[in-house]
Amino acid sequence: MTLEGSLTHEEYCAHLLAETDRFRQIVRTADLSVTVPTCPDWTLAELARHVGGAHRWAGAIVARRATAPVDPADVPDGKGPAGEDAAALDAWLAEGVEGTVAALRQAGPDAEVWTWAPPVQRAGFWARRMAHETVIHRADAALTAGAPFDLPAEVAADCLEEWLQICELPAAMERFAGREDADGDPLFGPGRTIHLHATDAPAGLNAEWVLDLTGSAPSHRRAHEKAAVALRGPLTDVLRVVHRRLPTDSDRVEVLGDRALLDRWLAWATFQ
Repeated sequence: MTLEGSLTHEEYCAHLLAETDRFRQIVRTADLSVTVPTCPDWTLAELARHVGGAHRWAGAIVARRATAPVDPADVPDGKGPAGEDAAALDAWLAEGVEGTVAALRQAGPDAEVWTWAPPVQRAGFWARRMAHETVIHRADAALTAGAPFDLPAEVAADCLEEWLQICELPAAMERFAGREDADGDPLFGPGRTIHLHATDAPAGLNAEWVLDLTGSAPSHRRAHEKAAVALRGPLTDVLRVVHRRLPTDSDRVEVLGDRALLDRWLAWATFQ
């Protein structure tokens, strides 16, 4: 099992900076006391501290060439400013991501560091992970603030691909264990396949996936195939559905076939 992405290390670093900048634009102008609908345990200010804390934690791992987990309490200024001071949060976010990207660029993609996704133990994992972590939380922030959410197609496709790869990791399978039978209807079994189809992908970008749940563990492939259920729509909306940032009954997407299977998959493949 690998977690290979389709972008270069420098492209992930650049997208991490760009996504954080767009996240910061929302932080600077929105009501930071509002609850985030897709992360209801957090206000927008708390979401910002989560994002900035993740950046600094990953940056510390890379900068220290850590071969074991770093305690978040040992990350300088990892918690960020308290309260809802937009200017203070904005400056803290900017400083944190700039430090993290500097560490990632200095290390290069192949530097050996700890990750939570063995056997991948290199700095490139963190460049990709932090870029896409920021993408999804910008979607949270945009929804909260009523701001638009768009994304370069190649970034959206790689973000979706990364999530499917993560769901196949033994660590994820262990965390999700037991959920497939929670409603009395097993997730895995014969004929259980899901087709994800982006309807607006530019020429040359393969933005179709088949999730194969016919065995005892999930697998996926980039392909156009008939499946038990299909989710169709613009790429960024398919991505948001997969990450549970958009409901399957949204008028922005179309579900054809066994909707219950898609809903069971989405309930299973989440860290919430």
